[in-house]
Amino acid sequence: MTHSGTVSRAGRIASVPEKISITLRVNDKAVKLQVAPWTTLLDALRDHLDLTGTKKGCDHGQCGACTVLVDGRRINSCLTLAVMKEGAEIITIEGLARDGVLHPLQQAFIDQDAFQCGYCTSGQICSGVGLIAEGKARTPNEIRELMSGNICRCGAYPNIVAAILQAMERS
Repeated sequence: MTHSGTVSRAGRIASVPEKISITLRVNDKAVKLQVAPWTTLLDALRDHLDLTGTKKGCDHGQCGACTVLVDGRRINSCLTLAVMKEGAEIITIEGLARDGVLHPLQQAFIDQDAFQCGYCTSGQICSGVGLIAEGKARTPNEIRELMSGNICRCGAYPNIVAAILQAMERS
């Protein structure tokens, strides 16, 4: 890289895009960031805002460890550019509890022992919160189907389903 923000490769010079100023609304707080245009929402959350509860698993949208809620809908933050979510309401695992009280699904995960290693837990919980809000799942089989984008390598699926059922009954 040269001093002028350009890159020289094989005798050609290409400009390096400037960082972009964006404002995200994360866990009920507006935050201003300067990010490269290719920064994923996942990397903005983890690297720029130090919200490390959202996990980087496969980085290809296949495991669901990076699931967050954007405008109430569950998304894979590793597949979403941060600049695309300017002004959106983003809720991470850190933003689910209110006034020191766990979200009902967070409490249900504890009650049902719905985690082992815990790596997928934040994505499972955020996805479960979105699933409950969607109102489409009514049976354990429907929960399993609609949560199929969130992988648990430990195999805690029965307890995860039980936790979602518990939270559904209490909401």
